[in-house]
Amino acid sequence: MAEEIFSLESILEKNLQGRELDEVKRILYGSGFSALDLPQAASQEATELDFELKGYKISAQAEETRPPRVVRIGLVQNKIQLPTNAPIVDQREALHQRISQITKVAADCGVNIICYQEAWNMPFAFCTREKFPWCQFAESAEDGPASKLCCQLAERYNMVIASPILERDSLHGDTIFNTTVVISNHGKVIGKTRKNHIPRVGAFNESTYYMEGDTGHRVFETDFGKCRK
Repeated sequence: MAEEIFSLESILEKNLQGRELDEVKRILYGSGFSALDLPQAASQEATELDFELKGYKISAQAEETRPPRVVRIGLVQNKIQLPTNAPIVDQREALHQRISQITKVAADCGVNIICYQEAWNMPFAFCTREKFPWCQFAESAEDGPASKLCCQLAERYNMVIASPILERDSLHGDTIFNTTVVISNHGKVIGKTRKNHIPRVGAFNESTYYMEGDTGHRVFETDFGKCRK
């Protein structure tokens, strides 16, 4: 059996070094970033919980009339926690527990705004054609289980949360959307934005699951800056 690949970055660092590695990273990621020294306790907790923790500093061009400020942004790429044939509620609860653990570690690193991955509240099933059982994970953007959890986490850790979920709009015929819910660091839902572009490439047709968004490209005012998703 082939050796498991941990990450693209691990392959690069294993096979390249020095200026050659720096140039490849510049091509892939752009210039102007450097690794951050993260709190030892947070790194230890991430290791114990079996997820990778990385931090980078990205500088912006200095302005003449405003002082610089630091905004710490966390990006999450999670994975399923239970087999996809487990009961829906059990899968959902396992994902909630996992995202809560990750968010706590992010808070320990001083993150101000955290963005979860697309449809984090379910297995990413959109490469299939079956609506059942996947659409059972759809929920209200305003007061569904995911948003209720995120409101609690946002207030607890003083953190803005961008929470992409599969949304069921019960006010409009149970229409389903691919939606990002934005929650303030005060634990309140600020608003939502729905995915506009729906991929339709061969058998990969996400319109099987949800409709094109109808919210436009919204910008949300937060205590840490303007957010657009």
